[in-house]
Amino acid sequence: MDVIGIDLGATNVRVARIVNDKIVSISTAEIENTASAEDLINQIRMLISEEIESSVTAVGIGVPSVVDVEAGIVYNVQNIPSWKKVPLKKILEKDFNKPVYINNDANCFVLGEKYFGKARGCSSVAGLIIGTGFAAGLIFNNKLYSGPNCGAGEVGMIPYRDSIYEHYCSGQFFEKQKGINGSKLFELALDDDEDAQEIYNEFGTHLGNAIKAVLYAYDPELIVFGGGVRKAYQFFKDAMYKSMSDFAYKNSLNKLTITVSELDQIALLGAAALVLDNKTQN
Repeated sequence: MDVIGIDLGATNVRVARIVNDKIVSISTAEIENTASAEDLINQIRMLISEEIESSVTAVGIGVPSVVDVEAGIVYNVQNIPSWKKVPLKKILEKDFNKPVYINNDANCFVLGEKYFGKARGCSSVAGLIIGTGFAAGLIFNNKLYSGPNCGAGEVGMIPYRDSIYEHYCSGQFFEKQKGINGSKLFELALDDDEDAQEIYNEFGTHLGNAIKAVLYAYDPELIVFGGGVRKAYQFFKDAMYKSMSDFAYKNSLNKLTITVSELDQIALLGAAALVLDNKTQN
């Protein structure tokens, strides 16, 4: 395999060349959220040009937005107001004469885990990204399920308490509910700060409730956590499982495995996995 993987993030865009399941080089540029759609497309073109070789067979792209997967049209990218409707697949295929596959970042995450990480060999997986947001990528019967509008797995938008799950099960909980930066909270917890641990206990309770919703809706055999908050798993794990203890179907709960991604470059690998998945399914 020799492909290009692209991660269009909130503050930067990264383009990697991936050969035989390993990242061999990465080019990065910061994103100006006030940039025009064409300026950002030109940034992406430049980074691809830095990485592409004649041996590259295809390009995979993960974006934090809703995607028309078949047409390769990207809609309403978070933190980039100018990207309302961008036919990115058509543009890049014309520029580089390579097949281009695009999907949202949560779907790329779960595919990355399926092909490169903890979900290898599993046929039913929910990949939960717990970062600045909260969303899931879903695999059923060994196939990625995006839904007809690329909206499947948007569990963060489900109503919860006075708001939605995302406000209680992502880094937003620490910032908005507790008034503390997630990185600072993690540092305090590592120093055995009791107040920090109590915040993580509360967070774990909310996350456990969200996982029950995921189990009732999707019944996966494996849940894999991604996103920056996953690094604090040791601090919210016990409260999370305690919150899940009243799940109605005990046998399903006993068969469930919950684990944490160990892939630091999962966004880029996940984008590359779009290419692998297309070959596998077709």
